[in-house]
Amino acid sequence: MKALVLEKQHDLKIRDIDLPTPPVGPDDVRIRIHTVGVCGSDVHYYTHGRIGHFIVDRPLVLGHEAAGTVVEVGSGVTRLAVGDRVCMEPGIPDPKSKASRLGLYNVDPSVVFWATPPVHGCLTPEVVHPAAFVYKLPDNVGFAEGALVEPFAIGMQAAVKARIKPGDVAVVIGAGTIGMMTALAALAGGASRVLVSDLMVEKLAIAQRYEGITAVNVRERSLRDAVAEVTDGWGADVVFEASGSARAYGDALAAVCPGGALVLVGMPVEPVPFDVVAAQAKEIRIETVFRYANVYERAVNLIASGKVDLKPLVSATYPFERGVEAFERAASARPGDVKVQITFGDG
Repeated sequence: MKALVLEKQHDLKIRDIDLPTPPVGPDDVRIRIHTVGVCGSDVHYYTHGRIGHFIVDRPLVLGHEAAGTVVEVGSGVTRLAVGDRVCMEPGIPDPKSKASRLGLYNVDPSVVFWATPPVHGCLTPEVVHPAAFVYKLPDNVGFAEGALVEPFAIGMQAAVKARIKPGDVAVVIGAGTIGMMTALAALAGGASRVLVSDLMVEKLAIAQRYEGITAVNVRERSLRDAVAEVTDGWGADVVFEASGSARAYGDALAAVCPGGALVLVGMPVEPVPFDVVAAQAKEIRIETVFRYANVYERAVNLIASGKVDLKPLVSATYPFERGVEAFERAASARPGDVKVQITFGDG
């Protein structure tokens, strides 16, 4: 079948590829793909050919943020039916692993995750997926929003790890896709106010559209001063580092209040020097985030409730036939872009 295939670094094609086409097992569903988001990891494989020890050394189908329509169900599936519009959790853990049994399936070393070498992704017309990791979309949630559930789930995971209390003041460093998802999840989780900092005025303008979010342009004003003004010098209850920049850690430690929480969401390319004494002096709690676990259904429910509006975060949508162009746009990192999506049309 046709797919968007990364042949090697900088070489992306739409072509026929002989993919494994497993039959639909008793607990599986077959899904016709409608919309797929272009993730930063997809772009990184395209531009660098690797992420850490995951190396593209053979053709790889990209894509893991997806929504579509169920076209076949296994004999044991009762929760889904043909015609259901759905989104899919892209990581499939080993149900017998200790991580899965503890509810920490996102850190299962044997997890099979779409578009992570050597596992093919979902930028292809159809996939077969375990029904346990497929979620029905309510009528008022479109395919574009359904394909945004995956990155929003990362924000949800961050908000859960933060243990936000109603009325908390939060800070998100970085107004990219994951930063925005984290800010919206923090608001939905009870934060009264979220300060979002970045260097890009275009991204900050998008963040500022949301009630409850205050944009901080750190070219013009220090984050520390902005947080001090809002909190009478005490600091934010929760700080989410979502930029992945090593330079952000000083501000993150300065912005969090004594006894507060620092949640590390962004992934720095290189190891980061960390001021342990500064963290100890405030007795802050440090949490880390790797993908997500047990939040997907709640993410869908929040979107359906209207408390979280992800539609403004879709910057452009390309038909599958122009998928290479979509990746080139995403790789160009336009300042005003948050999420680029690819659609197969009716799904």
